[in-house]
Amino acid sequence: MGSVRLVIARCSVDYAGKLTAHLPMAPRLVLIKADGSVSIHADDRAYKPLNWMNPPCSLREEPFEENGAIARWTVTHGKSGERLILTIEEIIHDTSHELGLDPGLRKDGVEAHLQELLAEHITTLGDGWSLIRREYPTAIGPVDILCRDSDSATVAVEIKRRGEIDGVEQLTRYLELLNRDPHLAPVRGIFAAQEIKPQARVLALDRGIGCVTLDYDALRGIEHEGTLF
Repeated sequence: MGSVRLVIARCSVDYAGKLTAHLPMAPRLVLIKADGSVSIHADDRAYKPLNWMNPPCSLREEPFEENGAIARWTVTHGKSGERLILTIEEIIHDTSHELGLDPGLRKDGVEAHLQELLAEHITTLGDGWSLIRREYPTAIGPVDILCRDSDSATVAVEIKRRGEIDGVEQLTRYLELLNRDPHLAPVRGIFAAQEIKPQARVLALDRGIGCVTLDYDALRGIEHEGTLF
C-alpha cells in the first residue's frame, strides 16, 4: 500500500487534453492518493474536486522560477497523454500518511439483507445465472456480488437501498479493476436497488451498466423476480 499525500499550496492549474481549462492562482488542496490519482480542491463543492486526473498517471515535480513561481508539477495520464500542470507559488503544507487496507463500506441492514437474499436467489437476475462470491475483494473494496450469467459471462452487481449517482461511480471503479483480470474479463455491471434515481439510471445505461429494481418484500418471500431494464 502506498501513502496518501496532502498538499496545501498557492497554485494555478492548467488542463491540456481534449479541451483546455485554467484555474487562476489561489490557495488549493492537492490530494495525491496511493492509487496514483491526483485531484485539486477548493474550500467548497463538498467532496467534488475542481479538476482531477484518474490513474494511471505520473507526477513530475521540477523547480520553476518565473513570475513568482517556485515549482511546476506536471501530472500526465499514462494512456491519453492528458496533462494537469500546477504552477506553484508557495507550499503551505505537505504531508503523507499511510492509511492501510480499507475494510470497505459497511451497508445498513436492508442493503446487507438485500445482498444476502439476491446471492441466495441469484436467478432473480435471469435463468441460468450462478453465484461466484459475495463480497468479492478488490484493491478498492469488495464487490457486493460477483456472478455469471447464462452465457457464463462475469457480472458484478452493486446493491443499494436507494440507487444514486455515487453508486454508479462506485460500480464503474470496480468494473475498471475487474476487467484488468484476464480470468474474469470481460466483466459487465448491474446496478441493483429498491429505488434508482433517474439521473443514476441515465448514467448507468450510458456506461453500459444494467439497472435492476429490487422488491425487498418479494425477495424475502420469493414471490416474483426483480425487473431488469
